[in-house]
Amino acid sequence: MKDSNLDSIIEKAIANEQEANQFYLKLAEIVTDKAAKDTLLYMAQEEKKHKEYLLQYRQESFIGNATNTSKIKNNKIAECLQSPKVKYNMDSKDVYLIAAERELNSYNFYKGLASLHPKGEIKEMLMKMAAQELKHKEKVEYLYANTAFVQTAGG
Repeated sequence: MKDSNLDSIIEKAIANEQEANQFYLKLAEIVTDKAAKDTLLYMAQEEKKHKEYLLQYRQESFIGNATNTSKIKNNKIAECLQSPKVKYNMDSKDVYLIAAERELNSYNFYKGLASLHPKGEIKEMLMKMAAQELKHKEKVEYLYANTAFVQTAGG
């Protein structure tokens, strides 16, 4: 017997991952900085992998290897700074800040859904997805910090 609640959760998650993939691809089209463009294309590919994972999960109902969230560093940059509006020829730091905020929203989406469920398969799957989004947020916040606060030769 299929769990309609689980199906609706997975459908919403798949839609979110597809939307994130398209967002990053569109943003990559308007960014001129090669490093930022490459990062956005990487992020789009990661969101596509999430969608594929969710599709496979829906088919086979498996958890897979859980992500260890204790190794993920949350710098909370996206929580402290307001992301700029998307526009042509954006600075790389702004691109990374937008991506960090998007990953934060995805993390909160999965974590919020997980909090609604008791211990078990659904909660584990949602927490795994939350951890993946937090890992992406960590990556783009690192890139943001290195472009917004460039180190000089003197330190």
